[in-house]
Amino acid sequence: MPFQGLGGLETYALEDGGCRVEVIPSRGALITRMTVDGDEVLFLDESTVVDPTKNVRGGIPVLFPAAGRLPGDTYPVERQAYTMAQHGFARKLPWTVRQVEKSLLVMGLSSSEETLRQYPWRFDAQIALSLEGSRLTIDFDLENRDTRPLPFHLGFHPYFQVAQAAKAQARVETDATHAWDNQHSVEIPITGLDLTASEVDLHLRDHSRPGTTLHRGPGRRPVHLSWSPEFRVLVVWTLQGRDFVCVEPWTAAAGALATGEGLLTVPPEERLSLAFDIEG
Repeated sequence: MPFQGLGGLETYALEDGGCRVEVIPSRGALITRMTVDGDEVLFLDESTVVDPTKNVRGGIPVLFPAAGRLPGDTYPVERQAYTMAQHGFARKLPWTVRQVEKSLLVMGLSSSEETLRQYPWRFDAQIALSLEGSRLTIDFDLENRDTRPLPFHLGFHPYFQVAQAAKAQARVETDATHAWDNQHSVEIPITGLDLTASEVDLHLRDHSRPGTTLHRGPGRRPVHLSWSPEFRVLVVWTLQGRDFVCVEPWTAAAGALATGEGLLTVPPEERLSLAFDIEG
């Protein structure tokens, strides 16, 4: 059953053993907390959750139908320009609860007049959250209800709790050899990730395996991530002085709706499902 959480917002909890996950459907299907045996896995700036005028900083925002920023916040469709803000609209809109069980929550978001002004396709998106032990599975299912192929760009933006003092010893496992440095708009070679810099905003385009492990420093349990092979870009973002490291699987590089590079497409009247697992 739902309860009144932050700011009185309707919140749902999934529980299995010593793991608990909390979700606010009205704030973009936002996963706000994940605790494993009392250890807080996620960072959350609660003030951004309770203020509907702010983009939430923390938890696990859903980035759909675009991850990152489009050039000039616009993209073309059949010779017409459409405007969409950074990271798309799914993280800002309320999702409808479709099914609730102790360790399962299913939420949906369908196209509307508001979405069609930004993204001219009719769709139904569904997120099923399931908890088994300390593993949270996020299943994203997209149905194309339009008469044309539906292109989309999906990402997840989890903020993992990593203390600033622990960032020198924190580590993201990767075999990537180069990255797009989004802060300086330049491609750079990498031999490791320095999470202590004033800002890290690296898009790893040759991370080879569908998953990684985030080591959060001494005394903190590592977080193991895995995802569907359609997620081709791994984004790592953190800010100095803030106790988080974001480790984000995206299906394509930023701007994909405009460039067409790496876009996934769902044929008319068909559906596509992708999964993202987090184990604390």
